[in-house]
This record gives sequence, C-alpha cells and structure tokens, in this order.
Amino acid sequence: MKRKEMLNIVVKVEKVGNRYIATDANGKDYSSFIRPVARSNAYKKNHAIKYVETPAGKLQWRAVPLSEFVDTSSVPTHTEPIEVPEGHKESVDYIHNSYGLKPKGLVMNELKWKYLIRSAVRGKNIMMTGSAGSGKTMAAKAMVNALDRPDYYFNLGATQDPRSTLIGNTHFDKDKGTYFAESLFVKAIKTPNAVILLDELTRAHPDAWNILMPVLDQGQRYLRLDEADGSETVAVAPGVTFVATANIGNEYTATRVLDKALLDRFTVVEMDLLNDKEEAGLLSYMFPHVDGKLLEDVSSIAHLTRTEALNENPRIDSGISTRTSVELAGLLYDGFNLMESAEITIYPQYDNTGGVDSERTFVKQIVQKFINDGSEEELFTDQQVEDATS
Repeated sequence: MKRKEMLNIVVKVEKVGNRYIATDANGKDYSSFIRPVARSNAYKKNHAIKYVETPAGKLQWRAVPLSEFVDTSSVPTHTEPIEVPEGHKESVDYIHNSYGLKPKGLVMNELKWKYLIRSAVRGKNIMMTGSAGSGKTMAAKAMVNALDRPDYYFNLGATQDPRSTLIGNTHFDKDKGTYFAESLFVKAIKTPNAVILLDELTRAHPDAWNILMPVLDQGQRYLRLDEADGSETVAVAPGVTFVATANIGNEYTATRVLDKALLDRFTVVEMDLLNDKEEAGLLSYMFPHVDGKLLEDVSSIAHLTRTEALNENPRIDSGISTRTSVELAGLLYDGFNLMESAEITIYPQYDNTGGVDSERTFVKQIVQKFINDGSEEELFTDQQVEDATS
C-alpha cells in the first residue's frame, strides 16, 4: 500500500507477548509502518495512532485520543439480504446430520458437536477450551475424521523454537551454500481445506503468538517468511481451518494468559466436565470387560474430588480429571485392584504436607470409602462423603 493511500487511517495498539501490534478497525496490521517506540507509547497512554498530513505536507503517524478509533469489525457492512450460495442446503444438512459421526468414546452434547462441525465447515478458527482431560484434543481429532480433510498436528506447548517450527530454518550445505528450508507448518497452510491443530496454545511461547496473528486474521491470512531471502509472504490456502486447544485458568501454572487480540480471532467451543453418570458411561464403553460397579466407583471418586475443589473453602485444589479416571480404569482392566490403582494414579497428584490434614489424606479417605476388601477399617463415613459434596 502506498503511504498516501493510508491517510486518516486510525489504528489501535494491543500488546501480544513482547510486541505491540497496531491494527485498524478491520483487523489489518500496520505495525511495520509505525516505529516500535510510537506503538509502545500509544499502548501505555491508551491512545490510538492516526496517519495524517501536517501543514508542511509531511506524512506521519500521530497519537490521537482512543475515541477516534471506531471498531467496526462487529458491525454488518451490508444492508442487502444475504444471498443463499450454491450448496448451502447441502452444508446445512451435513451439519445437522453430523452427530452420528461423533465417536461414542467422545462425550459431547449434540449442540456443541454441531457447532464444532459448523465452525469447521465455515472455515472458522476454533478454540477448544475446558478442564484438563475433558476431551479437547479428542474432540478436535474426531472433527478432523468426520470432515475427512488433510490434517496437520502441531504441539505448540512442546515447541522450544517457534520460528523454526512455524517458519523454517536457514541451513548450510557445502554444495548448495546457505539455503532456507520451509517448515511443515508452511506446507500445511498451503494445503487447501486442511485442518491444522494447534495443541496447547496457552503453553506456547509469545513469539509463536506473534507469528500466528496475521495467519489467523480473516482480513490478512498470510505468513511472512522473514527468515527467507526477500521475506516471501505465503497466503493461507482456501478452506484452511485452524483448531487450537487451550487450558484457561489459574490452576494451569505453566500456561500463559492469551492476549485478547489473539483470543478474538477464534470461535470458542467449551468442553464440559463430565458428571459421574456420564463418566461411568464412558468408562463402561471403553472397558466393557471391567466390573461395572468398579467403574461407577471410579467415576464417583472423581466426582467427589471435583465437587470438593469447587467448594468455597475446598480441602483440595483440584479434582481428578477424566484422563486420570480412564488411566485408573485401564489399571483395573489389567488386574490391579482399586486401592493399587489409586496409589499409582491419584495420590501422587495431591500434596502430602500436613499429615492427617493434608490433601492426600483427604483424597485417601474418599477412595477408602469405596474399598470393601476388609483389609482396613473404613476411614470415611457416609456422613463425611456427604460433607465432601456440601
């Protein structure tokens, strides 16, 4: 864009990781046109920045009141009725008949599954949220299988070098000399109709967020290969859908709070925490050869810990995840008893500091209520179990 064409454009500055991103009301990024110190100052002083022509005829970016920035991104831009595109009825029929494609091992209500499929069909950026072990990644993978599209998986929480993972690397070869090799992510975004899973987005380095901002922006959809000669720009192919998973909350200590500018680029689908009956049904489906009463006990133990963790003055900080329940049921399937399984999978998750008043002792009392092998006196009465949920 020529500088003269940018006259009177007003941008708002938002902080993403350690960078200050300047975008207009439609989400177009103008950061490269504005000095970093100007962006930083505008953000800290809660100002917008406007491109103006001075009386002397000089073009420059100048701080202006934030009120001059009008966010029109949520305002409809057309007053005419939306025309029904060709194939719309087929898409609607597919979305509303898709519940049968959901795997039985995924506990997800029909409305949320349809919303997930609809968002993918419409090429939305989707963020799966929910508690650890609630099935976010499983739901994302199930959606990929239902759509039968090319898919790519990137665990951003395990990425130590975001630029290498998302852009590529410069290499040296004695025959070729220095050359740039694109990353698998570049190949993925060039693939029409691909579904790209960005797992553990909240554990990603802020540099990864900065790189992804224009990629996820519906008004931009490009990736700049600034490691390559000439800083080539790669456009995201038509139909590409990005699906991210995120753990959001104070209990996830290794995560980072997502910047609102990044979060706004996603449609959010929240996975619900299973209740005891839903979890027992899931375990029975996964392990049909395990005693159903034992699996009900596992789900009851998990439910009691989750209920306690949500109390106003909880005796434990967190409840048992569905992932832990599945692992415990797997041990029962492999011949371990409930006491042994709890010893291996549950107790190590809870602090033993404080002796009889510790979190671990409290959880042991819950488990002991469901162990009736006669080897030990029950430590937890019916009234205490009731108190744990009151």
